[in-house]
Amino acid sequence: MAVPLSRALTAEAIGTFALIFFGPGAAVVDAQTGALGHTGVALVFGLTVTVVIAALAPISGAHINPAATFALTLAGKFSRARVLPYVAAQLCGASLAAFLLLALFGMQGDLGVTVPAGSVFQAFLLETVMTFFLLLVALRSGLPWAVGGVVALEAAMGGPITGASMNPARSFGPALASGIWTAHWLYWVAPLLGAALAVAASHFLSPTEPVEPRPHQAQEFAPQGETP
Repeated sequence: MAVPLSRALTAEAIGTFALIFFGPGAAVVDAQTGALGHTGVALVFGLTVTVVIAALAPISGAHINPAATFALTLAGKFSRARVLPYVAAQLCGASLAAFLLLALFGMQGDLGVTVPAGSVFQAFLLETVMTFFLLLVALRSGLPWAVGGVVALEAAMGGPITGASMNPARSFGPALASGIWTAHWLYWVAPLLGAALAVAASHFLSPTEPVEPRPHQAQEFAPQGETP
């Protein structure tokens, strides 16, 4: 039974709100207190994605990312009719969270806005590659801990260079609230390109015919008490 669109959109808005409130929020708190450090901020991003997927995936799929919605649509796993409403809900949730951070902390840490620390080309390429791996894992696995782990890994590695967005909504909310739009376009184009590449790679990696498990594999993965 399909989840009503209103419930799915609410879940997407709440999930994206949580991502921005706790992710960039951790960067803002660290800028004010120095208590978390770069690794701590990366872990907050990863943990937030993990718990949001675990809680909201049964309702909306917990995309919380226009690039993820785009990838799932390209892969034929998501209705095209829901794409624009999902993206609108994600942008609204991200914007509300960013304005709440502005009300709480002012412009501390520039609200965690994503801007390139090096060249635009370097940031573009890095965001494309990181989004590729994030969405490849999401398409091939989708397990909350796996997706959250990739987010933490990439935030730890790429955060100092690009802010490790991999998500247009994550960049849009803080940019809107802070008024800082430096090279903002790349935080849309690079994730969407990375998403398309992830879909192509996932399709290539998928077998054209069902893979039959060997007898010992079937026995190994059979539920306890059942005979394969």
